[in-house]
Amino acid sequence: MSKKEPIIALSASVSTYDRVIPLSDQLVEIGLRVALPAMAERMKTEGRANEEARIDWPARSDGYTYKEKLMRDHFALVARSDALLVANYEKNGKPNYIGGNVLMEMTVAFYLKKPIFILNSAPQDSPLIDEIMGVRPVFLHGDITNLPGLV
Repeated sequence: MSKKEPIIALSASVSTYDRVIPLSDQLVEIGLRVALPAMAERMKTEGRANEEARIDWPARSDGYTYKEKLMRDHFALVARSDALLVANYEKNGKPNYIGGNVLMEMTVAFYLKKPIFILNSAPQDSPLIDEIMGVRPVFLHGDITNLPGLV
């Protein structure tokens, strides 16, 4: 019987989904199944630009109800996966950015005792650094071929 490929959930700031999609393709090439956030999956399927990066949540008619749905759906995706990979790219001039929503996804993985990998180095000057480090992630320093226990 052949071994089933592990599933790795991806988390990232919505503004970096244009970089997350090619990363997901690279992960597939090294033998992993990838669970993308719903918006990134739609962007990939439809072959379109990242319009979601400009969502004004309070201005939407379904505003926070839709955001809540996206968050719950991604938490469920993390729960069904074998591990979490945080793609922490630069955002608004902040290198290795990890925001509140991604930290919540990391917390779900941490609570469920799933390995947490962070693509790049730790964010500098983040008000969330103690919580980020507290979930005991493994930093890959840009090398996705070094996913312990997965590849």
